[in-house]
Amino acid sequence: MPRYLVERAFTEGLHIPIDEKGVETCRSISENNMQENVTWLHSYVTPDSSRTFCLYDGPTPEAMARQNDAA
Repeated sequence: MPRYLVERAFTEGLHIPIDEKGVETCRSISENNMQENVTWLHSYVTPDSSRTFCLYDGPTPEAMARQNDAA
């Protein structure tokens, strides 16, 4: 399966709350990944939390685009 690097920018910084809202956010992302047959491998976050670089395995560029749009 092809491997993809996805870069995302967060103008306000990346903040995932450590509470039920954060759990639901992560659950939603995981469910979307499963629907697209995309597997998250790992992520890198810049020190200022303004960008992430995430590695995924996925079937097609289109599946990655749909996964990225839902994130």
